[in-house]
Parts: sequence; structure tokens; C-alpha cells
Amino acid sequence: DFEIYQPQLEFMIENEDWDYLLDCFYQVIPFGTGGRRGEVGIGSNRINQWTIRSSAQGHSQYLINQHGDDAKKKGVVLAYGVREYIPKKHYSTDIPNPVKNLKGVDLAESAAEVYTANGIKTFLFDGPRTTPELSFAIRYLNAVAGDMFDASHNPPEHSGKKVYDEFGGQLIPPDDEALVIEVTQKVNKVQRIDLEKAKSEDLFEYIGEEIDNKYFEELKKLSLSDNTDLKILFTPLHGVGSTNVYNVLKEMGFDITLDPKTGYFSGKFENVTYNIPNPEVEESYDTTLKLAKRSDIDIILSSDPDADRVGAMVKHNGDWVFLNGNEIGVMLLNYVVDKKGSKSKDGWVMQTLVTTGLSTKIAEQNNINIIDDMPVGFKYIADEMNKLEAKGKIDKFLFGMEESHGYISGNYSRDKDAAVGAIWLANLAAELKKETKTLIDYLNQIYSKYGYFRNYLTEIRLPGAEGMSKIRKIQDTLRESKPMKFGDFKVYKIEDLWDRKPIVSETDRKSKDVLVFHVEPSDGYQTLKVTVRPSGTEPKTKFYIEIGTAPFDMDEFEKIKVETEQLVKSVEKSFMDHCFKLINIDFPERGYLLFWQLPIYDKMRYFEIEKDIEQLVNITDNKEKEVKLNEILESLGTDPEEKVNKAFVAKYNASIREYIKLDE
Repeated sequence: DFEIYQPQLEFMIENEDWDYLLDCFYQVIPFGTGGRRGEVGIGSNRINQWTIRSSAQGHSQYLINQHGDDAKKKGVVLAYGVREYIPKKHYSTDIPNPVKNLKGVDLAESAAEVYTANGIKTFLFDGPRTTPELSFAIRYLNAVAGDMFDASHNPPEHSGKKVYDEFGGQLIPPDDEALVIEVTQKVNKVQRIDLEKAKSEDLFEYIGEEIDNKYFEELKKLSLSDNTDLKILFTPLHGVGSTNVYNVLKEMGFDITLDPKTGYFSGKFENVTYNIPNPEVEESYDTTLKLAKRSDIDIILSSDPDADRVGAMVKHNGDWVFLNGNEIGVMLLNYVVDKKGSKSKDGWVMQTLVTTGLSTKIAEQNNINIIDDMPVGFKYIADEMNKLEAKGKIDKFLFGMEESHGYISGNYSRDKDAAVGAIWLANLAAELKKETKTLIDYLNQIYSKYGYFRNYLTEIRLPGAEGMSKIRKIQDTLRESKPMKFGDFKVYKIEDLWDRKPIVSETDRKSKDVLVFHVEPSDGYQTLKVTVRPSGTEPKTKFYIEIGTAPFDMDEFEKIKVETEQLVKSVEKSFMDHCFKLINIDFPERGYLLFWQLPIYDKMRYFEIEKDIEQLVNITDNKEKEVKLNEILESLGTDPEEKVNKAFVAKYNASIREYIKLDE
């Protein structure tokens, strides 16, 4: 199994690529609470066929331990996305590379060889599908588990595997820890058989059209309106959203156009700015927005690569306005309450604790039950849905939401589904269009009635082994020192989710590794808090800032928005500066103008190379100037100028190209 990797490893050793080799092998890539996700490559700390097969072996053992013969009879369902690994550096192009062009289907088939070798019936989709359809398929086929081979909205060089239980949701503590232990400590030998042999023994089966049709039937039942007079431009950001969002809205009669530049499957995500296919990132709409501006379009909808998250931009008063995940969630919640009227009373709404507090205000004032303090992860919403179903009260479930553009309703799935948000957004936008209003008008009315809640997400991204230790240091120091002041902001209460007892497993402890700092709000504001948590899937610490005002008259709104935005920036700087000091980083003020998802080392490196950019003005030949600029910015990845231009303009009062006179 390991011989195929040897030539490339020898190449790295010959080139003394020690830092990269260390990162490839310093650990076995963690099998977390949801599965394994990370960079594709050679080594124990990379996603490759070996790490995926060993995961499948441990999962097979876990399923047989938990379900006995039922695990073998009922089986597992496997789905995959569009990802394909294209090595850009570190590897030789002149010798065989076992991870080059490694696709989701390759990982799914590798896992299938292992499940079937363990006697477990395996169903594999006949082409790329979405995560929510996988969840539906597990429930529809009465399987005991499922896997999704994709990496959601992660960068193109990443892939991975998410694990689902018999309900179609991801495992929660302590069950997830039992699986982690099985995968990481109890796999002695990985069993494999050829898939043709598995097929002949009735252990392997392809699935597709029947599941698709049943899934669409369930989605269409969720529609809240018959009005389809709306012109939609849809981008799946090169992912699989064309198989759920696009197809179901088209079947429902909406005038929907698939963006030709980002509508086809591609694991390179080549037409998405920064190659980051994430509806949370406004720049991900850049390509599609150009077409929207040339067309008669009312709304842009988007989904991430595995199509469990949905995003939107809305044409309002001639301008295109980006909606974040909290804004979308608040509108959808308010809409379902409006549509269901008295039937929504005593219903249930569920959300994670980093999701907007505005939804709590809406629920409380409409006599709706809300669970609003769950740890981050849609699996906790799924678990509460399971509890309602066990009590025979699942019809009381109205809506589940999380700030990262994830929404669910109904009882067909146990994970978020971009199609749910897309259907309701289309329903609502079509009804508003009839009144010559937009989603922005609707959102502003909600703010006026309940208060303007500004939710803002930022992060400190620290890749590599050293970065992970610094992420840990930030969280541990904040927890131990309990700072009651950040700059001019006074903290009156700190919530530590580790204080929530019992902690039933190490995975439970990890999911509760969250600190909430409640800050004394200024006059006119009812809430100000900052939530800090290390990401469970990427090497970063995330900061969720929430500022909420009291209700107001609409003529005050513009003034309130400006003041709140200034406050958000001030809070961000005060909290982040404090955390940077904990890891001995003196972060420049202009650093906050750099693209927020750049790793911190790249941000600091920018200020080292800024003088080199400045000197390019002295080169007279434009071709030479372009080459030199690309060389200077190469370390910043895709679309580097866009990532740093705001910081450059703040110092030089001109964009990079204007300053160095490149386009003259």
C-alpha cells in the first residue's frame, strides 16, 4: 500500500522540503467528531486513500459493534462531491503521483472496498450528489450510516469524509468519541475486496434516480407559496448544487438560470474569487454578479460545493446587496411564522449559540419555543429533531438554523440543506416582488420591529503544527486569565461552555470549547457579545461579534447602521489585538483591511513585501513589471491583489496597479 508513495517522498527529501514533510507526517490526520477533513497529499497527516481506508475500517468495526448483523444487512450509503486534487508545488511532475487528480469518487470507492470486505452492504451514488440528499438517502433506505466524501467550502486542495448515523445526522457525544477511538486506536488491519467481487456477492449497489425523485418530492412539500414570478440566477460555485437547488426550483416553475461560468462541476473552483467556494464570502459572487448586472435578474442564489449551505444577493434600489447567514435565517424564520400564523404557536425553533439573538426575540414575541444555546454544529439541531420525532411531535418543528448559512425544515433530512433556504427565499422574494418590495425591505421591517442585530465573523488563521499550538494558547489563556476588559470595552460576564455539566466525552469537551464575553453595551444597544472558539475543521480561531439595538423608527435606521458598523470595527480591533499579543504578534492596524481569511503569517508577510511592490514603479517595461509583481505576491495564493489592495490603498491612496502605473 505504501510503495506507491515512495518516489514522491524521495523527491521531497532530495529537495530538502523538510517543513512540508514535517507537516505531512507529524501526526495522523485527526479523525474528528464529524470525520476527517484536510489537505490532500502524501503522508499520515493528509487526506489520501490510506487515511480514508483506515477510517472506513474503523467505522466498519464501530458499526458492527453497535448494530451487529443489522449493520451488514442495512448497510451504508456513500456520496461524493466534485473535488479533484491538482498538486501545485512540493511534488515532482516527472514521476508517478498517487494523489494527483484524486477525486471524491476515488475516495468513495476506496471506502466501499473496505465496507464490503467487512460484509457491510454498500450503496454508492452513481454521480456527484449533495450532503442533504445523502442524509435523506440514509433515512429512505433505512441504512445504519453514511459517508460524504467532500470538504464543503474548504480550499480546492482539501478533501475529506463526513460520517452520518442511522438517522441521517452526524454523531454527537459520546457516540462520536466511541467512533474516534475505534478509528484511531483499534484498526490493526484494513480489509479490502474488489468492487466487482462485492457486486457479485450482492454487497455493492449503485443508487441514483429513484432517490433523487423521492428527495425532490419531500423538498417541494416545504414550499410556502405558489407564486413563482421571480427571475433567479443560481451559482453552485462549481459544486453539486445544480442537482438539488437548481433542479427543484426549476421543477417548481421558477425562472431560474444556471450561471454558465460557475455552474459546471469543477474541483478547481477556477471561476470563484480566491478559489474559496463559500456563500459566507461575498467575493464568491464576483463572477456571477457580472452576469446579473447585464441581465434582468431579481435575486442571485448560491450554494457551497456540497450544497448544504445557501447564500443570496438581492437587487435593491438598483444595487446588489449581499446577505449574510444570520440575515437569511432571520428572514426565513419570520417568513415561516408569518405564513403559518397561529399554527406556529408552541412550535420549535433550534439554533447554535453563535447564531443571531434576533431569532430569539422573534420566537419569544410569537410564543414559539426556541433552543438557542447549542454548541456549534448542525448535528445538535438534528439530535433535537430526533427527540421531537421520538415523542411524536416532529410536526411541531418549524425551523433549524445556524449562522454559517445552514437551514432545515420538515422531517426528511438531519442535516442542513441549501434547497430549503433557496425554496423559502424564492417563495418570499416572489411574494414581495408582487408588492414591489425586496428581501431588503422585508429584513429592514424585522429590524425596526425587534431591533437591528449586526453579526460579524472574523478569524485568526494559523496553519501548521506551530499554528495549532498558538490557537490552543489563545483559548487557554483567555479561559485562565478571564480578562474583564478589552481596550475600552468592559466585560460584565464570561460564559465558559466547559462549565456546562456533565461533559460526557473528550469530543463533548471539544465541542464546548467556547467562551462568550458579554460586554457592557453603549446607550441605545441591548446586547454586545463576542464568542471565541477554535474551529473544529480548520486551523483557526473564530470570533463572532454580535451587537443588537433596541427597536427603532425606520427614519433612524441609516444613522444606527453607521454607528453600529463603527462599533463593530472598534470591538474587532480591541479583541483581536488582545489575542495577537497573547501569541506575541504586533498586528498593524492596516492588517484589518486585508482579506479576512488570509493566514496570519501571510498577513504579516504582506507588510514585509509592501516596499518591494512600491519599488516596481521604477521599472519601465510593463511585462517585466507584471512578472515581478506576480513573483512578489505569489505566496498569497489566488487573486493576491484583491486580498491586499485595501491595505495598500490606505497607505498610498491608490490601488497597487494605479500606484506602480501598470495599466498605463
